[in-house]
Formats: sequence, C-alpha cells, structure tokens
Amino acid sequence: MTDSSNKTLQGKVAIITGGASGIGEATAHLFAQHGARMVVIADIQGQLGHQVATSIGIDKCQYVHCDVSDEDQVKNMVESTVQKHGQLDIMFSNAGTASSSDQTILELDLSGFDKVIGTNARGMALCVKHAARVMVERRVKGSIICTGSIAASQGRNLFTDYCMSKHAVLGLVRAASMQLGQHRIRVNCVSPSVVATPMSCGAYGMDAEQVKKISESTSTLKGAVLKVGDVANAVLFLASDDSGFVTGLDLKVDGGT
Repeated sequence: MTDSSNKTLQGKVAIITGGASGIGEATAHLFAQHGARMVVIADIQGQLGHQVATSIGIDKCQYVHCDVSDEDQVKNMVESTVQKHGQLDIMFSNAGTASSSDQTILELDLSGFDKVIGTNARGMALCVKHAARVMVERRVKGSIICTGSIAASQGRNLFTDYCMSKHAVLGLVRAASMQLGQHRIRVNCVSPSVVATPMSCGAYGMDAEQVKKISESTSTLKGAVLKVGDVANAVLFLASDDSGFVTGLDLKVDGGT
C-alpha cells in the first residue's frame, strides 16, 4: 500500500526499464510509495511485469512490453507514456543482461558480446535519448538515472563484455549530463556491487543466499549485505528534488568495496 504521507515524488510520472524484477521491481514499489502518479514498467518479462503492476495497483502502475535494444520499441514506449499520462519526469534506465559465459578476452564469444552490448550500452543510450527528447520538447526539468555497476570502475577476470558495457554506461552518463544541463535535465548513474537478483544469481550460477555471501565478503561494512532496497533508495534520491543540484554522478552503492 502507498503511504500517502510521503510525497517525495508527488505527481511525477516515471518509466522503469527492467522493472519486472530485481532492482527495478524494488524501485517501482518505492516510487509508488513516495507518491509517483504513474510508474510505467517497461520489460520483456510480461507475466512478472503484470504481477508487479497489479501488486502496486493499476491506477498507479502499468506494464508495457519493451525490448530496449529495439529503438522503435523504446520510442513508442516513451511517446505512449507521454500521450497517456501527459508528461515524463523520471527515466530509470535499468534494463540489463549478464554475460552468458566466462567471456575472457581470449575466448570472447561475439554473439554473446553483441547481446550484452546491445542491451546494456545500446539500450541504455536509446532510453536516455528518447526520454531526453520528450523532456526537452515539453520543457520538463527531468531526472534520468542509469544502472551502472562497480564493474565500470574496475577490471574483471571474467565477463569482459559486461565490464565493457558498464564502462559505456558511465561514459553515456557523463556525456549526456553535460549536454542536457542546459535544459535543466539531470543525468546520473547508480552503481551497485554484487546484489542478489535473478540476473546476478543466473550469472554466478548461485542461489540468493550464496550471492549474499559474496556481497558480505566484499564489503568493508562487515556483516552488511547489499539488498535491492538499498539500491532503490539511491535511485529515489537521484530521482527526487533532494538531489536537485546533482548531475553527472556515479553513485556507488557498494558498502565500501
């Protein structure tokens, strides 16, 4: 249920790509709890997306099928949101995918590489592009947040394609924040460390409890485990007016990794 006393995002319209599970799902619930007028979940996971929208309430949340690597689908999703709800205030470009194998540079499979780059870099750029276009057109001083990773500031022994894609996200945020500042549109990035989501569990071939142990072992906050709600709270800060003078930031949510 929504807490009507919390108005941090009162009246705002938000899109969350990859909102059917993991970080996106947690953020969709949090946005609704903080007064968002409409949260649009854009995802390829139809059944899960509809379940999340129903759990939040279809008067405050709706699901739209969208493959972020397809520009036509992204464009249509953004434009239909504006047509139905009158505006777009927040784009949380969160959809992503993990490496399908070890993907060391010596054994780099380019079909897997293309899929990861297509979703994590191309898809991210498309969401920022089309969200920014409607914000500029309607003179909305909006907030665009991208999901990065601590992999954007580190190397990796494995998952070369994923590591490259997250470096690209950070470059996108830095460039877009400079270009869109003249329109008072803020562009930031949230970069979590290891967090137990369906995607990370699949990538590591582990269950949630095993992934949580990795999170605990890599954090300087001993005994603390990163949860999707921690990342969602960081996204809420960047989406809200509380961060009104913050742009171009890579906000690490890593427990001091």
